[in-house]
Amino acid sequence: MTRKPLIFGLIVVALIVLGAAAWYVTSSSSSDSAVPDSNASQAVTLTAWDRRMGSPKAPILMVEYAAPQCPHCAHFDQEIFPLLKKQFIDTGKVYYVLRVFPLGPADVAAEAMARCLPEDNYFQFLDLLWRNQIKWDPEYRVADVHAGLVAMGRIAGLSAEKVDSCIADQAQAQRITQVGQDATTKYAINSVPTFVVNGEVRQFTGEWNELQAYLNGLLKK
Repeated sequence: MTRKPLIFGLIVVALIVLGAAAWYVTSSSSSDSAVPDSNASQAVTLTAWDRRMGSPKAPILMVEYAAPQCPHCAHFDQEIFPLLKKQFIDTGKVYYVLRVFPLGPADVAAEAMARCLPEDNYFQFLDLLWRNQIKWDPEYRVADVHAGLVAMGRIAGLSAEKVDSCIADQAQAQRITQVGQDATTKYAINSVPTFVVNGEVRQFTGEWNELQAYLNGLLKK
């Protein structure tokens, strides 16, 4: 239950082509300096770019690599994440971080839009995209991906002009793509959703009971 990424070199080429067609990718810039964190001793270094949820003092640091156009990531978001949030994040047991691992240009565009929104709206917008993949996701043979993303942007409060401005920032596109490249280099990630939990890489099996048991096992150590 995973999605394989495009070769990143092809992503860059695709971005250039789509840019010429008026919709290549990205958003406002953000500092990438390291942020002091109680989990700094673990294998994952958090930065100002990371979007987080929960307590930094949680005993478990859980980084999810996901893609907006990935159907299995949408399944995790809708079926598994609410349980994870209720039982582990909201209770101070898991500090959760979401990093977009782009499978293609549409993911870079979607992440760019998310970065244009106030930080407090980031998770809400990704949830909106996952719940409405049929309206914008090229995996669903959407004829006009750009129009679909503009429609998603309007729901989130972005005008069509703002959407185009966000996805036209090449520097931001490069930063988003770099996150995926770093994931492959540092953690050998090649499919999504994949998690780095207290420094250990784990692929998603699709089963809540398995994930729940794994996290509870870590808490007992």
